Amino acid sequence: MARVLVVDDSPTDKEYLKQVLVRAGHQVIEAATGSDALALAKSERPDCIVMDVVMPGINGFQATRTLSRDPATARIPIIVVSSKSQETDRVWALRQGAREYIVKPVKDAELIDKVRSVLAG
Repeated sequence: MARVLVVDDSPTDKEYLKQVLVRAGHQVIEAATGSDALALAKSERPDCIVMDVVMPGINGFQATRTLSRDPATARIPIIVVSSKSQETDRVWALRQGAREYIVKPVKDAELIDKVRSVLAG
């Protein structure tokens, strides 16, 4: 069981991701903004972060870049989950420090597989 921080400003999407992860045996911490994600990542030290891109204020790309460059949080793997389906979005997310990229709508098995993969190293 891993502690996973789910970051999404959509309550519906956040709840869906949470339920998929909980059913798979993970503990979930929730954040609705990029700013909250930055604070929670430092204070809670999750094993993995599932990060939306389009959010008010600090977006998911910015939050991913900040977390991956901060020595305190750089080892936490980030999976970007986004409605942005262009290859350039995926490449940009990976350049910001994300380990994986999933396009919405998320398939349960894909999310679980990606979480398992990043946790394995």
